[in-house]
Amino acid sequence: MPIVIYILGLAVFAQGTSEFMLAGLIPDIAADLRVSVPAAGTLTSTFAAGMIIGAPLMAVLSLRWPRRRALLVFLTAFIAAHVVGAVTGSFGVLLATRVVGAVANAGFLAVGLATAVGLAGPHAKGRAASVLLGGVTLACVAGVPAGAVLGNLWGWRTAFWAVAAVSVPAAVAILRSVPPTPQGAPLPDARRELRALRRPRLAVTLALAALVNGATFCTFTYLAPLVTEVSGYGRAWVPALLAAFGLGSFAGVTIAGRLSDTRPMRVLVPGGLALLAGWLLFAATAAIAPVAFLLVLVQGTLSFAVGATLITQVLYRAADAPSLGGSFATAALNVGATAGPLLGGAAIGAGLGYRSPLWVSALLVALALAVGLTPAARSRSRTSPPGQPIPS
Repeated sequence: MPIVIYILGLAVFAQGTSEFMLAGLIPDIAADLRVSVPAAGTLTSTFAAGMIIGAPLMAVLSLRWPRRRALLVFLTAFIAAHVVGAVTGSFGVLLATRVVGAVANAGFLAVGLATAVGLAGPHAKGRAASVLLGGVTLACVAGVPAGAVLGNLWGWRTAFWAVAAVSVPAAVAILRSVPPTPQGAPLPDARRELRALRRPRLAVTLALAALVNGATFCTFTYLAPLVTEVSGYGRAWVPALLAAFGLGSFAGVTIAGRLSDTRPMRVLVPGGLALLAGWLLFAATAAIAPVAFLLVLVQGTLSFAVGATLITQVLYRAADAPSLGGSFATAALNVGATAGPLLGGAAIGAGLGYRSPLWVSALLVALALAVGLTPAARSRSRTSPPGQPIPS
């Protein structure tokens, strides 16, 4: 992999830290800004909603920009949003900064995926995507627990300052390392790419990715109150549990990077079934602290192995839309990341307790498995060679 792809992964690490770190900060934000825990949870949903809108919108608006310029514009806007979020005393303003940061993040990830896949070559889309998604999982391993520690020691605002600070060297590295667009290079055709994105099997794959990611975020958003109120862990244990989820997610992305280019079904079928079984087991045993810790690790692994493999399949099926395919993959992830916390928060708000998001996660994965059994999802091109990703 070219070194520039890993630099893009560094920027995604900072952005992933921002997206996920609220899982360990929601109780403190709710108390400081005098809102309920489910209301504070909408900060995660709002961020994801901003990415749903921002991914295709920013990809289209920046379609004719040089990719280096687009990456720098989006990353600069992301930094500015976090500086404002760190100093505000208003929940409404904080919510607005999450929208701005999300739109910038979405634009960056959409352009970054297109850049990485283009540099990696036509048969290494999974490996390139796994490097960028690896930045997200490393955020879970290191960034999110570090944000929780900073929040516990010096307040949740410190975590926002830290994200802005980490993003600055990433911007400098992108300026120096992302190659400029060659003069005379053909400009992307937005209409042609949008037509290529209308294919039914691509829509099914996007739906599967959204459902699996919705299940992941439904529980992950409320992991802190789940493990403290149900599993019996003290607040000091929250960063360790977040790190366990992150280690699992990094392992899952690594698995996807090795298999999703050549043997995706070996991940999707057994992985999807195991993911459903894991959410059901977690829901039944959440009060047993050691089992809960183990299942946080296992479910992180399965969620990201299956989810990253689905995203790779989106990129292959959108091969005729190299500039916009990444934006649709980003949007699919964040449809799930929006719906999941909303559904989990609704279950908690209905008085079903902090264990209820686990049952909702199981339901979403069961729905994904049902969708995956439809003829549109199971069909293959007759010209597809053995061991190759399913084409559009």
